[in-house]
Amino acid sequence: MSTKSVGRPGSAKVVPMAANPAGPADLLQQYFTDPIPLAGTDTALYERHLVFDRAIDPRVASARERFEAFSHSVRDILAQRWVQTKTTYERENAKRIYYLSMEFLIGRSLANNVSNLLLDPLVQLVVKEKNMDWLELVEQEPDAGLGNGGLGRLAACFLDSMATMQLPATGYGLRYEYGMFKQSIVNGWQKENPDNWLRDDDPWEIARQHEQVEIKLNVSFQVRDGELNVIPDRPSSLIGIPFDRPVVGYGGKTINTLRLWAAAAPEYFDLEKFGTGDFVGALGETLEAESLTRVLYPDDSTTQGQALRFLQEYFLVACSMADLVRRFLRHNTDWDKFPEKVAMQLNDTHPSMSVAELMRVLLDDAHLGWDKAWDLTKRTLAYTNHTLLPEALEKWPIAWFEKLIPRHLEIIYEINRRLLDEVRLRFPGDEGKVQRVSLVDEGSERKIRMANLAIVGSHSTNGVAEVHSKLLRTMTVKDLAEMFPERFSNKTNGVTPRRWLLQANPALAEVITQMIGERWKTDLSQLSKLKPYAADHSFREVFLKSKSAAKVQFANWLKLTSGKIVNPDSIFDCQIKRIHEYKRQLLNALRIVVCYNRLRENPDLEMVPRTFFFAGKAAPAYKLAKLIIKFINNLAETIDVDPAVGGRLNIVFLPEYNVSLAERLIPASDVSNQISTAGYEASGTSNMKFMMNGALTVGTRDGANIEMVEEAGEENMFMFGLTVEQVENSRSWYNPQWHYDHEPETRAALDLIFSDHFSPNERGIFAPLRDTLLTQGDHYMHLADLTSYCQAQDRVGTLYADPAAWSQKAILNVASSGKFSSDRTIAEYNSGIWKVEPCPVS
Repeated sequence: MSTKSVGRPGSAKVVPMAANPAGPADLLQQYFTDPIPLAGTDTALYERHLVFDRAIDPRVASARERFEAFSHSVRDILAQRWVQTKTTYERENAKRIYYLSMEFLIGRSLANNVSNLLLDPLVQLVVKEKNMDWLELVEQEPDAGLGNGGLGRLAACFLDSMATMQLPATGYGLRYEYGMFKQSIVNGWQKENPDNWLRDDDPWEIARQHEQVEIKLNVSFQVRDGELNVIPDRPSSLIGIPFDRPVVGYGGKTINTLRLWAAAAPEYFDLEKFGTGDFVGALGETLEAESLTRVLYPDDSTTQGQALRFLQEYFLVACSMADLVRRFLRHNTDWDKFPEKVAMQLNDTHPSMSVAELMRVLLDDAHLGWDKAWDLTKRTLAYTNHTLLPEALEKWPIAWFEKLIPRHLEIIYEINRRLLDEVRLRFPGDEGKVQRVSLVDEGSERKIRMANLAIVGSHSTNGVAEVHSKLLRTMTVKDLAEMFPERFSNKTNGVTPRRWLLQANPALAEVITQMIGERWKTDLSQLSKLKPYAADHSFREVFLKSKSAAKVQFANWLKLTSGKIVNPDSIFDCQIKRIHEYKRQLLNALRIVVCYNRLRENPDLEMVPRTFFFAGKAAPAYKLAKLIIKFINNLAETIDVDPAVGGRLNIVFLPEYNVSLAERLIPASDVSNQISTAGYEASGTSNMKFMMNGALTVGTRDGANIEMVEEAGEENMFMFGLTVEQVENSRSWYNPQWHYDHEPETRAALDLIFSDHFSPNERGIFAPLRDTLLTQGDHYMHLADLTSYCQAQDRVGTLYADPAAWSQKAILNVASSGKFSSDRTIAEYNSGIWKVEPCPVS
C-alpha cells in the first residue's frame, strides 16, 4: 500500500528516518563507532555495568540493580550520538530553542528510550536469551517527580517532537528531589506521602559540575525551627548545578538535552561549629541552599511556601539565562545576533522573570542602551499562556522583589513607566485601561502581574486551543491584545504519538501499521487513511479485539497490584486529571448517583454494565477537592454492597495518578469524560490521548474538545452542556435552586447525598457539597449541565450495545486524531515563532 502523505496543508514536516536496520549488530552500528554487545558476554555492556558499577555477580543481582545496569547500557548506546548532537550544534552555530518550564512530566525513561532508539528487536532478543522479566525491569523505575499535570506532560511531548524533527533545542527545568507527593487513599481520604523519586541514583542523568553557575541574591537564608527564613540585606549566592538527561528523537538521529538545575551553596563548611558539636550549623548554608529545589510545588497556602515558589522561578530563569548566554558568547561577539541564535519559549507565567533577567544581562553585563536591550529582549522571548483562571495568572508581591532581586524590580518599573506612557499616548483619558494594562497591581498589597510582564516583554503570546486563544484575546488580557494584536496567535496543543500510541498501545499500533504502513509514527495525519476501513467488518473486528486485549490486560494488572476486580466486558468509563471544581469530577459523581437511583427504583432496569475510573490528585490545601475524592470513594463503597446494583455499576478511584498509570489505562478506556465548565479548560491533552486510542469522548464545548469535534464530526462524539457564551451570559442570573426544584432526578440525587446515604457513619460530612452546589451559587454550573450530561451518557450506553456501530465511531476517532500530534504543534511554533532550521546530526 502506498504511504504517500495525505496530510492537510501545513502539517508537520518530520525528517524521514532510514529504513530499520536488519539485525542487532546493525542496530548498534548506528550508535557506536566500535559496537559493543548489549548483553550476553562478560564484556557486554549489561554484564560490565553489573560487575564494575556494582561489584556483584550478575546471577544474584536484584531487580533494581538489573534495571540500573540495563539503563546504563542503553545510555552507553546513545552516548556517542548525544555527544555528536551537541558537537554538531556547536560546529554549525545553530539557532537554538530554549524551552523553559517549571514542569517536565516525562514519566519513565527506559522503555521510551529503547523504543525511540529503535532497539526493541535487540532488547527482545536479550530479554529472551537472558530469561529476563522485562516488565519487572521497567517497573523498577519510578516516574520522575518533575511535574504534576498537563503543563508538564505537554512540555515532555514537545521535547520528544523537537528531537524527532531534528530541531536544535534544550529544555530547562528544576531537579526537584521530591515530586508533588505520593497519593494514597485512607478511609476514602487522600493522604499525601513524600515522593522521594531520587532515593536511588537515576541512571539517566549526568551531573555537569564544571558547568555550574552562580546566582546572586540580596538576602541570605537561615533554617530556624525546621523552617527556611529570609535574612534581608545580607547578600548571598546560590550555585546552580546542571543535571542533563537525554531526549531521544524517534529513530535515534537527534538526541537533545533536558537540563535540570539543582541548588547548592558555595563551598562552605564551618569547622569550628562542627568541632563543638553543632553538626547542623556547620552545614547550615548547604542545607538552606538545597532546600530551594527540594520539592515540586511548595505548599502555597502559606506565605513561606509562596515565597519559596517565587525563588524557585527566579532560580530557574537566572540559571538558564546564564547558561544560554555563556553558550551564545562562545561563538558570537555581536549582541545584535542574539535573537538570530536564541529563541526562548516561556511555558506559562512561571518563567516570566526572563524578561527582567535578560534586560539585566543586556544592560548591566553587555552594557547596551535601553532601547537596544529592549528590542533584543522582545525579539528573543515568546510566551505561552495556559490558563484563563485568575488565580493561575501569577502575581508576586513587590516586597519580595525588593528584598530578593531589587535590580529586577528597578527594570520592571522602568518597563512599566514606558508602557503606561505609551498607553496614555494612544488612549488619552482612559485611566481604566492604564490600570488594567499596568505591570503593577495596585491592590491592598502591591504586586507584579507576571502574565502582563511576559506579554509586554515578548514578541509572541499564544494560547493552546482556538477557543482559549480567543478568550485570552477578548477577555483575559483584552487591553494588551488591543495594543499588540500582531503578537497574539493560537497553537493548539498536541501529544507525541510515539509515547501515547506506539508505546502505550502496541496492539492497536500494530493494527494501524498493518493497514497503512509505518509513516504515521512521524506523520500522524497518515491516520486519516483509516477512515475507509471504519465501515469494514473485518477491520472492526480486529480493532475491537485490540481494545478487548487492552482492557483484559489492565484488569489483570489492577487485580495483581491492588486486589480490585473489574469486569473487562463492562464499559470502561474514565475521568483522569487533576481534581478541581472546574474539571467537574463532582458532576461525574452526581451522574453516577442518578444512575444508582434509577437502579434502586427499578432493579430490573436494563443497563449496560459500567466501570467508572477516577484518578487525579488534589492540591494538599484544596479542601473541597479532597472532599470530592472522599465522596467518590464513599459512593464506590456504598454502590459496591447494594444488591440493587447487581454488578452493573462499579467505581474505582486509582491512587497515585501518573504517566505510567495513564499509559496503562488510556488504551483500555472506552469513554473519555472531558467535562470542564465551558470556558475554563485551556486545551487539555488527555482528551487527545484518549481519542487516538479509540475512546469516545463525552464532553463540553471547551478547550480542544471543540477542535476534536471539528475533526471527527459531532456525530462521532457525545457533546453536551452549556457553551462558553451561555456560561458567560447566564452568570448574572443563574440559580442552581431552579434545577433542584424542577428536575426530579437532580433533586433525588442531591437528597440522597445529603440524607447521609453515602456517609451513615460520618453524618454531615458532605454538607460543604450542598453549600457549593446550592447555597453558594454553583459557580461551575454542575446542576445546569447535569441533565444534559446524563442524556449524553444514556446515548453512550445505547451505542455500546451495538458493537459494530460503536467500533465504527471509535475507528473514525482514531482516524481523525492526526491534528493532535505534538509534531504538528511544534511545526506551527517553529514556523510562526521560533524560525529555527533543522540541524541534522553529522
